[in-house]
Amino acid sequence: MPDRDAETRKDDLRTGTPFWVKTPHSTVTAEREADAGHVDVIVVGAGISGALMAESLSRAGRSVLILDRRLPVRGSTPASTAMIQHEIDVSLTRLQKQIGPKKADAAWLRSVKATNDLVDLVNELRIDCSMERKPALYLAGNQMGKRALQAEAEARAKIGIAAAYLTRADLMERFGIDRQAAILSPDSASANPAQLTAGLLACAMGRGARVISPVEITDLAELPGGIALATRQGEVLTADHAVFCTGYEHLAQMRSPSHRVTSTWALASRPMKTLPDWMRATIVWEAAEPYLYFRTDASGRIIAGGEDEDAASTNSDPAKLARKAKVIAEKLRDVTGVDIGKPVYTWSAPFSVTKDGLPIIDTVPGYSRIHTIMGFGGNGITFSVIGTQIIAAKIAGRTDPDEAVFGFR
Repeated sequence: MPDRDAETRKDDLRTGTPFWVKTPHSTVTAEREADAGHVDVIVVGAGISGALMAESLSRAGRSVLILDRRLPVRGSTPASTAMIQHEIDVSLTRLQKQIGPKKADAAWLRSVKATNDLVDLVNELRIDCSMERKPALYLAGNQMGKRALQAEAEARAKIGIAAAYLTRADLMERFGIDRQAAILSPDSASANPAQLTAGLLACAMGRGARVISPVEITDLAELPGGIALATRQGEVLTADHAVFCTGYEHLAQMRSPSHRVTSTWALASRPMKTLPDWMRATIVWEAAEPYLYFRTDASGRIIAGGEDEDAASTNSDPAKLARKAKVIAEKLRDVTGVDIGKPVYTWSAPFSVTKDGLPIIDTVPGYSRIHTIMGFGGNGITFSVIGTQIIAAKIAGRTDPDEAVFGFR
């Protein structure tokens, strides 16, 4: 197989130190040798998408090999703020106009299901990752005012998604926030993304899955009845199927014109002892550009982010990271009245988006046994759940009812 490594996208996946990498049980021990022999499925990527995929496949009794060119759980996943939402970056009302009501409704409904499925899975597997069900508060901003939010809440309710429209008076009374309006939605959660991913990988490994790192895939090919992957070290690994869970660091075969890379910034405060009860129990984001989002962990630490820029590499500037963190902290204080002082952790990262806010989950064009989960968008963990369900069905020879919604485009 010819080496196409020159066509592979690579990035520095973060600048600064995400809080999650400093927490215990946030990675797993990988093997170094890739001499695994033929397996049922090779999963490329040991982040949240790869971990969910490996857990699902190993639960179904398949032999699984997980590869990553970095240490497990040390790519994009720790840069997440792990606000696990059903709410897609593109509102339901806008998405209905953009891709049609049928597909838009299906995408939103599947996202609701995915958030609840993930919480149930974590509870079933007893993964210690601070998973908590939390409602999401979506605040009016410069992208959606009170009329638009009211229409959005009504559209969600019409298709069976719980969404309470809050007036300015409601917001002030319940949250002490002075905005025109908001939507309060129950079907969301938060977690430690590194512990979640490591826990899922550990479950898969307990069933016989192997994690190999560092291994870099440089090319792929489909064979009669299987696939072959070439590594930078010159090895050839074979399996019945392969699933690429590498985010936007994909091979050329997985490029899509609907995808682009932007930049995002985040911070974590020290544990705060006197937070309002609602802040401990709610995740918050705003209909603004750029937008602020925040949540807390069990210790009262505030994790906040935003200030996204439509540029792929500006996140790598340490001076900009310091400026962005200051702006995020100031916006947080303006919205909540809580002054976090100097953040304890700050980080920035590339961030993938699509024109419609939806992920790309599909069999790679031109192949039948090579698949990809690219959980682009603000709720990548939720999309990883959907991707796992769709690709697991494909490998099992079944058709997922929503697979056309999230395919290549």
